[in-house]
Amino acid sequence: MQKVGFFRSIHVKFVIIYVLLILIAMQIIGIYFAKELEQTLNDNFKNSIIDRVNLLEFSVREEMLRQRTEEDPTLEQSLRTVLSGFSSDDINEVRVIDSKYRILATSELDNQTLVGQRTNVDLIRNSINAESEFENTVLDKTNKRVWVLAEPIIADGEVIASLYIQSNIEKVFGQINEINQILAGGTAFSLGITIVLGILIAQTITRPIADMTKQATAMAKGNFARKVRVYGQDEIGELAKAFNHLTTGLQEAQSSTESERRKLASVLSNMTDGVISTDRKGRIILINDTALGMLGVPREHVLNRPAPAVLGLEQEYTFEDLVDQKEPVTIDFSTDDQPYILRANFSVIQKETGFVNGLIVVLHDITEQEKIEIERREFVSNVSHELRTPLTSMRSYLEALADGAWKDEEIAPSFLHVTQTETERMIRLVSDLLQLSRMDSREYELNIDIVDFVKFFHRIIDRFELMKSKDVQFIRLIPPGPLYTEIDMDKMTQVIDNIISNALKYSPDGGNVQFSVLVEEERLKVSVSDDGMGIPEANVKRIFERFYRADKARSRAMGGTGLGLAIAKEMINAHGGDIWAESEEGRGTTVFFTLPFELEEAGEWD
Repeated sequence: MQKVGFFRSIHVKFVIIYVLLILIAMQIIGIYFAKELEQTLNDNFKNSIIDRVNLLEFSVREEMLRQRTEEDPTLEQSLRTVLSGFSSDDINEVRVIDSKYRILATSELDNQTLVGQRTNVDLIRNSINAESEFENTVLDKTNKRVWVLAEPIIADGEVIASLYIQSNIEKVFGQINEINQILAGGTAFSLGITIVLGILIAQTITRPIADMTKQATAMAKGNFARKVRVYGQDEIGELAKAFNHLTTGLQEAQSSTESERRKLASVLSNMTDGVISTDRKGRIILINDTALGMLGVPREHVLNRPAPAVLGLEQEYTFEDLVDQKEPVTIDFSTDDQPYILRANFSVIQKETGFVNGLIVVLHDITEQEKIEIERREFVSNVSHELRTPLTSMRSYLEALADGAWKDEEIAPSFLHVTQTETERMIRLVSDLLQLSRMDSREYELNIDIVDFVKFFHRIIDRFELMKSKDVQFIRLIPPGPLYTEIDMDKMTQVIDNIISNALKYSPDGGNVQFSVLVEEERLKVSVSDDGMGIPEANVKRIFERFYRADKARSRAMGGTGLGLAIAKEMINAHGGDIWAESEEGRGTTVFFTLPFELEEAGEWD
């Protein structure tokens, strides 16, 4: 799990947001409070001054309107007395100025020299001319704020003088600063408490989230055993419970999916058919080992490739064509040396909406089926031909006999002999076919005896040597001592008769037929060679097939059925041996077969 940066952490973000909200709230409250407090203190201060100024105005007006005698003090002295009684800590100076802007009196002792002089204060001029009060806040010589008030003194509707008051408003601002400092300290203290509370509150949210994150990481790695701790009954707690339920559900689903996956993998790996699955674009996403073996390609060269290209169908079909393909498609990978044919069946993977989500391709190796089908057709054709030929010949001769040829003493015996010969040929053919049928169905048993194969082989060769009709020399390369083996004498006699008969048929006059017996490891190796016309190399392996003839015209002329070597192969295989041939065209053919043989047993019999 990647570690989250400090400033990206939701814990820090929550605390910062929480603190900022409190800070903004307190700043808004502080600004509003300070502004209102300042306004209130200023208003209170000014109202206090104005109330006293109203009393002072009345006293000054009375002094200025009073009729004076010689014994009375002068106006300046009376006004000085009145002003001296008005002085206080919050009033710096009070002046009385007449309508001609001449200072009549001042409460400031240091400014007594200004009495009788004219003043140029704009507030006084405005007050006298406009008959109303004017105020302003200015800085004095010591850069302290003072509040200046000019109050007109009106008698009989005329301004007779004006009061000019300088009050010390700096104290009010000093009180405001002290209150602001107290507010700032309270704000700082509150923020400290807010940060602590924010951290604690954030932990109640981030701790369950951190646990869920760890659990999610563990789940991504396949570990569903761990559960998230439920810290409370709030929404986070309910989320933790839901997460635990989800974990349990995923664990069960994962277990079920894994079980199904193992079953599917087992089925796919043990299927004899190849299976290929594609995505909706036709790219291969799954292929079993059987299909890889059939196609002869490694897995990494197949995955994510288009299915038509892998199957060799890209020239004939597109993926959309394969989706619509209802019938199986035959894929021919045959070469000149090896036939190889596959049949592909296509099944579409569709959602309930009908959307094509992919394609399943099932490959089946039908090489043997095709081979069997070809052999079946050839077999039927050959049997039909082999039976039709003698039947046609017999019918022709019988028709001739029926037409009166039987009366001719010279021709009739010849016709009857040909008919008899063809009948015997058909009987041999049918007998061979029945014998092969029994071998195919395993409806026969071997009557095994322990036989000295040397004597057994010599006896068969002697019989052919006495019956041969050609000038052919027999050469025997057979060891003198006895070699005992277990065989069915009747069936082995038929095998050797078929092999020697073929060697004599295809050997020319004056040729040689060679017989050999060798002991190789745990088997007897027997061979019969002739000096005949030989068999082309491409056809040597096919001479053991049913009805196969290297030279069909010549073979039929010699009376063979084409089943002798096929029967010999079945019988040799039934004895646990092998049979094969080697040939060189124009120089003859050698047929080999082997039989199980054990020297220990031979030694005991010896």
